[in-house]
Amino acid sequence: MVLSISLIVILAIIVISLLERLRFPGLIGLVFLGILLGPQGLDLIDATLLNVSGEIRLLALIVILLRAGLGLDRITLKKIGPVALRMSFLPGVFEGFSIMLFAHLLMGLDLVKSGMLGFIIAAVSPAVVVPEMLRLKENNIGKDREVPSTVLAAASVDDVVAITIFSVFLGIDRGQNVNIAAALAGVPLSILLGISIGSIVGFFFAWLFKRFHMRDTKKVLLILSSGFIFHQLEDYLPMASLLGVMAIGFMLRERLPVAADRLARKMERIWVLAEIFLFVLVGASVSIDAIGGSWRTGIIVIVIGLAFRSLGVALSTLRSQLNKRERLFCMVSYIPKATVQAAVGGIPLAMGVAYGDVILSVAVLSILITAPLGAIGIRIAGPRTLRKH
Repeated sequence: MVLSISLIVILAIIVISLLERLRFPGLIGLVFLGILLGPQGLDLIDATLLNVSGEIRLLALIVILLRAGLGLDRITLKKIGPVALRMSFLPGVFEGFSIMLFAHLLMGLDLVKSGMLGFIIAAVSPAVVVPEMLRLKENNIGKDREVPSTVLAAASVDDVVAITIFSVFLGIDRGQNVNIAAALAGVPLSILLGISIGSIVGFFFAWLFKRFHMRDTKKVLLILSSGFIFHQLEDYLPMASLLGVMAIGFMLRERLPVAADRLARKMERIWVLAEIFLFVLVGASVSIDAIGGSWRTGIIVIVIGLAFRSLGVALSTLRSQLNKRERLFCMVSYIPKATVQAAVGGIPLAMGVAYGDVILSVAVLSILITAPLGAIGIRIAGPRTLRKH
C-alpha cells in the first residue's frame, strides 16, 4: 500500500503541475489518473487502499468543508440566505425530475428506476465546487455580492435533498412502505439538526481553545477527528452531517476569528494532499466497463438534466441582487458531478435492482462529462463574469 501511495503522490504532483501550467484545473488530471491507475486501467493501486478509499475520500471532503465553514461569517450568510436557500433545492429537483421523465421515455426505465437515476445524477459535487469557490474567494473574485459563498453554501445542501429523494425511490422499488411526504418533510429537519449539532460542537471547540492553550496543529487534528466522528453519527441521527461539519467551521469563525484564520491556513496545507487522494480515488472507483451500450442515450439524458438544472438556477436567482453574468456563473458552477455519483451510483446494482447496470452506466458518464466540463467552466467563467475587489 505504501508503494501505491507514493506512486499516486508523485504522479499526481506531476499531473497537477502540467495542467496548472496550461491553466486547467488539476482535479481533471487527478480523476483520469485514478482511472488509469485503478482496476479499470493498469491496476497499480493496492487493493487495501481501494478498500478504504471511501473513508479516505470522506476525510478529504471533511477537510474542504471545514475550510468552507471557516471562510463563512454571519454577515455573509445574512446577505446570501434567500438565494442560497432557493439554489439548495430548486435546481436539483428540476434536474432530478427531468431526468426521471426523459430516462423513462428514452431509455425504457420505469418511473421509479428513472427517479433513482435522476436523483443520483442530480447531486452536485461539493468536492469539485467547494475548492473552486474557495479559490475565487481567496482572490476576492465575486466578493461584492458574495457569489462564491452563495454557491458554496447551496451546493452543500443540494446533496442532502438529492440523496433523500433517491432513497425514497430506492425504498419504493424494494417494496418498502415509504411515506414520501414524511421523507421529504424530514429534509428540513435533517438540515436543521446537522447545523444545530455542528454549531454546538464548534462552540465547544471555541470554548476549549480559549480555556486551554495548544498548538494550532493539535487543534486541527482535534477538529478533523471530530468531524469524521460527527459524520458517522448520521447512521444514528437523521441529520445532514456534511452541512454540520461546515457549521463547526462557521462557529469557530464567529467565536475565534483570529484563530480561525490560522486554522484555515493549516487546512489549506492539508488539502494539498487530501485533494490528490480524493480525486484519484474517485477516478479509481469509476467503472468504465459499466458504460456499455447505453452511452448515447445516457449523454442525451445528462444534457437534458443539465439544461433543466440551469433553468432551476435561473429561477432561484430571479429578482435577486445578482446580475445576468453572475447568474450565468451560478449555472456553470452547478454543472460538476463526482463524489455522490461515485459513492451511490452502484447501490441499485449491488441491491439487485433491475437495470441497475444502466443506472451505474449513466452515473459514470455523468462524472466523466460534467466534472471536467464544470471545473474548466468555473475557471473560465469566474474571472469573466464576476468582479474582482
